[in-house]
Amino acid sequence: MPSTIDSDYLRAQLERLLSIPSPTGYTDTITRHVSEELERLGIPFSVTRRGAILALYRGRETEGARAIVSHLDTLGATVKMIKDNGRLELVPIGTWSARSAETTRCTLFTEEGSYRGTILPLKASGHTFNLEVDTQPVGWPHVELRIDADCYDRASVEALGIHIGDFVAIDPGAEFLDNGYIVSRHLDDKAGCAAMLAAIKAMVDGHVAVPVDIHFIFTITEEVGSGASAVLLENVVAMVSIDNGTTAPGQNSREFGVTIGMADQVGPFDYHLTRKLIRLCEEHDIAHQRDVFRYYRSDSASALEGGADVRTALITFGIDASHSYERIHIHSLKSIAELVVAYAASPVEIGRDAEELAGLEGFTEQPTEPAPHSSDDPSPTD
Repeated sequence: MPSTIDSDYLRAQLERLLSIPSPTGYTDTITRHVSEELERLGIPFSVTRRGAILALYRGRETEGARAIVSHLDTLGATVKMIKDNGRLELVPIGTWSARSAETTRCTLFTEEGSYRGTILPLKASGHTFNLEVDTQPVGWPHVELRIDADCYDRASVEALGIHIGDFVAIDPGAEFLDNGYIVSRHLDDKAGCAAMLAAIKAMVDGHVAVPVDIHFIFTITEEVGSGASAVLLENVVAMVSIDNGTTAPGQNSREFGVTIGMADQVGPFDYHLTRKLIRLCEEHDIAHQRDVFRYYRSDSASALEGGADVRTALITFGIDASHSYERIHIHSLKSIAELVVAYAASPVEIGRDAEELAGLEGFTEQPTEPAPHSSDDPSPTD
């Protein structure tokens, strides 16, 4: 490997990222934290108007640059209505089930300060509702936020300075186990951001030389679909997203090594970039597997939808119970970081990509000939 990944640093950064609430739309604090860490590492960066971060690791060439992207924003909720009973109706930020929100602790952010609370089903007490606690419907209209303050009707809630549209951040409940497992909410995608920071640190510490500029990008609106739609600079020709890969029945993802996404709900990732990442895993002895995701999209999709003409790929850490109380393993995060360093240092193979438009010279090829063993016809038997 070009350099060694600092596991202690990776874990410490993930723990810090998880401690900072950052539902989409409420990401200023985490943008400041990551920017300060990049400054400490000696990496120049710029921040967009809304808070996405573009960090630059300089290469020998500026044109034909590569981007590596993860997202800082998480799921959350917004106040939809102040109810007559002093509770709050919520709508989700991002796509996640109210079933996963039931009984979670959270923080309500108002313009005048924050309050603690719990998201509860409308019928939360078995002593009152008996079996109805198990038969009531599941959905956001069927949960409410109980605020830990003196508020028993609409007027008392409003007196606290609580308004429709206030943000709700869900507690991570993070646990770092001695056997390497990490259990928490919001590992999607703070684990990816921590792996990216660990890769940057390894490159800085190891003085890793790279052929072209590497743009490390931290987006802030991936959970609501826009993500990397407006953050790629014109000289970027290839983009690798870091996100989660679901280790559910019917999927090939694992909580160990790198899971390389071959396609998601918007279609296949770039043939050549994806297979280059697979070759790098093989060359550097990085455990890996391939998977296809039917109900999934990442920053790569938003970049293409935003008009970027770039090759895209997706590398993931295996995650159990995505968008709920998630679980991953540190081995996968280290593997992601190792692959990021290997990719950043790898030679340019498609030089033509540095030009926006060009002729066929140097254009890529995909295999079309029959496989060598396909013509092996066993002798017929009578």
